[in-house]
Amino acid sequence: MSRTATVHRATAETTVDVQVNLDGTGAASVATGVGFFDHMLTALAKHSLIDIEVATRGDVDVDGHHSVEDTALALGAALDQALGDRAGIGRFGDATVPLDEALAHCAVDLSGRGGAWCSGEPEGMAWVRIGGSGVPYAGSMTAHVVTSLATNARMTVHLRLLAGRDPHHIVEAQYKALARALRAAVALDARVHGVASTKDVL
Repeated sequence: MSRTATVHRATAETTVDVQVNLDGTGAASVATGVGFFDHMLTALAKHSLIDIEVATRGDVDVDGHHSVEDTALALGAALDQALGDRAGIGRFGDATVPLDEALAHCAVDLSGRGGAWCSGEPEGMAWVRIGGSGVPYAGSMTAHVVTSLATNARMTVHLRLLAGRDPHHIVEAQYKALARALRAAVALDARVHGVASTKDVL
């Protein structure tokens, strides 16, 4: 069974093409127009072992917001498609990931119900801009990304920042914690027959 998906999303603000392979090696080819977000999606692929290809063309002359959020929406939809009926998966995953002084914890349930709860970021994180000479990544966007992913992938996500001072470290720890939790949740388990639910459906 091929657990792959391709999603095309087009609006007046962005055009997004996404491909995923849940049984990959963590390979990534990402171009969103927002350099730091590319770095985060590459880390997400690397540590989840999900192959991710993303090509986003958006109105980055206005802001990076639309490109980041719409990419996350398309990526979530691709994950949902690739999961299919979710038979045989572990369903749950959680991980605690450090990055120097930053520490993030993420728990994922591929429940078939979308929802995200993000907490623990320091006051002022929303106003931070991360990036080099190109379009910056706003610190406020991490919660948007996780919510967009969770809603469209129909999964429950709890993401908590437990410690952190440097904005780059904070965001990277959050993405890596999400990646490691996803890695466990999407993994196939030979002992699981059908879906891991007493309702027999996810």
